[in-house]
Amino acid sequence: MKEKMLPDSLEKEIQEKLDLYEQLLRKWQKSLNLVSNASLEDARVRHFEDSMQLAVFIPQQSVLFDIGSGAGFPGLVLAMIRPDLAVTLIESDTKKCTFLSTVSRETVTPVTIINQRLENVSRETIPDIITARALASLDKLLDYCLPWAQENPALTLLFLKGEKAEEEIKLAKIRYEFDVLCFPGKTGDGAVVQINNLSGK
Repeated sequence: MKEKMLPDSLEKEIQEKLDLYEQLLRKWQKSLNLVSNASLEDARVRHFEDSMQLAVFIPQQSVLFDIGSGAGFPGLVLAMIRPDLAVTLIESDTKKCTFLSTVSRETVTPVTIINQRLENVSRETIPDIITARALASLDKLLDYCLPWAQENPALTLLFLKGEKAEEEIKLAKIRYEFDVLCFPGKTGDGAVVQINNLSGK
């Protein structure tokens, strides 16, 4: 039996938000390539439950940046199921930001949306947590995150990676120093990669 990602006590309100989010995803997918069409057949597992599995790694009241948010996975899902978090979604594609804004508004899920390239984002707010999914290779993700890690040595990075997670970790260690924990994903063959104490060599 597949392990349940959410407890039975999950509020009905949050379930309704997730249902509406999925409806909007399917509607917008017809005109905007948000996710692969094949993945829509099992969207609840492939996208929503995949995102939810990060929640257990995130302390209460954290400031969370989701980089390269795309269709909102995992950042917008985490904002729905963890309303204690202060979530910022960073996405350079204006149309995708319009989608994120629509989902946020219609599900009444407060998030901050920044429509900028990562290298142009202000460092005025420093996150506790940075998440990413299907954005780039691990070494490139660390390129993006290093400036924030230099501002906040306690920064935690949580990345949803695929089958080649261990290989990407080895390559990233060529240029970076970091502590890493790699957990088997709960929704497929991927992994949750947790990185702390990031610094350049």
